[in-house]
Amino acid sequence: MKNGKKPEDEKIVLEKLNEKLVELSNNMERMRLAEYVEMFAKPKRLFYVNFLIGLARGFGSAIGFTILAALVIYILQKVILFNIPIIGEFIADIVLIVQNQMNVGGH
Repeated sequence: MKNGKKPEDEKIVLEKLNEKLVELSNNMERMRLAEYVEMFAKPKRLFYVNFLIGLARGFGSAIGFTILAALVIYILQKVILFNIPIIGEFIADIVLIVQNQMNVGGH
């Protein structure tokens, strides 16, 4: 008997500690922590993976912006067909500004 504890109490504490260690191990396995740490050990691979991720983000942003711009143009075309006076005047003002800028710029 150590420190006034019974062997059964120590056994229970060790079993609980073992359960916690197994739980921690499972959580680390699910997080794939070992792969993450290993990636930092290989800087070339880290650079390569981050480069590919950057390419994918850039490509996704370009595709997303293209779809959004096409949608806005489509909606504007439909709105112009309704010939709403306020929007028509606004678009005419924009066309006039663009034409003036082209004339001033020497184009």
